[in-house]
Amino acid sequence: MKIAFVSSEAVPYAKTGGLADVAGSLPKALERLGCEVKMFIPKYYSINENEFNLHYNWEIGEIPIKISKHTRLAHVYQSTVSGSSIEIYFIDCPHYFHRDQLYTDGFDEDERFILFNRSVIETLQRLKWAPDVIHCNDWQCGLIPFYLKENYAWDMLFNKTSTLFTIHNIGYQGRFSKLAIKKADIRENLFYPNSSIEYHGDFSFMKTGIMYSDIINTVSKTYAKEILTPVFGAGMEDVLQQRKEDVFGILNGIDYSEWNPETDKFLLQHFSPKNLSGKQENKKFLLTQFGMNFNLDTPLIGIVSRMVSQKGFDLFEQASENLMKMDAQWIILGSGEEKYEEMFMNLHQKFPEKVAVYIGFNNELSHIVEAGIDMFLMPSLYEPCGLNQIYSLKYGSVPIVRRTGGLADTVRDWFESKQNGINSGNGFSFHNNSSEELCNTVGNAIKTFQDKKTWKKIQLNGMKEDFSWDNSAKKYIDLYNLAVKKKVTR
Repeated sequence: MKIAFVSSEAVPYAKTGGLADVAGSLPKALERLGCEVKMFIPKYYSINENEFNLHYNWEIGEIPIKISKHTRLAHVYQSTVSGSSIEIYFIDCPHYFHRDQLYTDGFDEDERFILFNRSVIETLQRLKWAPDVIHCNDWQCGLIPFYLKENYAWDMLFNKTSTLFTIHNIGYQGRFSKLAIKKADIRENLFYPNSSIEYHGDFSFMKTGIMYSDIINTVSKTYAKEILTPVFGAGMEDVLQQRKEDVFGILNGIDYSEWNPETDKFLLQHFSPKNLSGKQENKKFLLTQFGMNFNLDTPLIGIVSRMVSQKGFDLFEQASENLMKMDAQWIILGSGEEKYEEMFMNLHQKFPEKVAVYIGFNNELSHIVEAGIDMFLMPSLYEPCGLNQIYSLKYGSVPIVRRTGGLADTVRDWFESKQNGINSGNGFSFHNNSSEELCNTVGNAIKTFQDKKTWKKIQLNGMKEDFSWDNSAKKYIDLYNLAVKKKVTR
């Protein structure tokens, strides 16, 4: 099966969040299962041509893309994804992509990704390569399904090409004014109230992707159900209800070649389910780095996160007074909204012996934290998939989560998972957006930590889980086949 995988970011080239991790891993897993994959991302200013061995594709040359009254020239740089034979194509247009950040709030943000969407299709035309499926990710790629069915419907190259649209976070919808219709070369008679591209008077790339793609999926089964409801649909639930028979959920995988305590290059000492002694050494090392004392009976709770409201930090703030009374130490790593950064720094200043904080992104430290902590807290208001709770399971760092989205699909509460007398629980969870429930759940975890035999059982239950990309990739191939079948039968 031929797959064109299109994303606005991908590890190791450009990253702001979990989408990049997916785009950096899923294509390689698909190739291992026999798919022919080509990748497409923008060539941002931050991407180093020498580091990733990019070279200019002279056969494709210049691609003129008309946007409103201007014609912008796109170019294509090409490379091969490390550890695979996947060709990756970088859409280059300095006018739009040579900026300090991957995404902006600029007046021409719509134009940037109009050019990207059209350039992907134009590149496929010049390559004379017809994928069975174009896998589009999030609103930044939402116009591709539309273009294939409208502006490029004349091209028989794509006669059998279907589309899959993956929603990584329904909260980001690519909403722009009606003026973007003309920029995108879309017929004005397609824009009217409740049309397939109109959303509350705006032009939404997300809605367009949902309405024109053959199959839609998101990154966990629970989130796929949640986004059909007003609580989690971010206003897009009515749109999704129109396509609910075509909405599926596939949990993201993780790359165990990078996240594995037996081989992790950043750890002071490796460890495994058969020998957990190295975990204690990593905990001692981590605490020493932050000037904190080690105590065998005091659990170390970690947070590694973007500091935004989605992650439940308002809930944490409400609970913080009671949390600080508990016999536990805390290490927080992340950055984001100033009010949350200040909240954690204030806790550090007030409780320096209990709370350590690192503001910023540090990949090496994130690995060391995952290995050294005893528990990982993730009280998200909503969580499409979540990755850190999965990393934590692998590292024997017991997750404490709010039961939503991918957190509900990956963490089984210790007190609610007994079947036939055998407890398969791998963490702790709470249901409601309640500071009281958060405190009670953390308190129960701390109490359980004192029972070393039980705690080891919880750790081992988590460490034996398999969330590898190979499992998820097989499910994606099933969806690709469904998309192809749906395309043929229309």
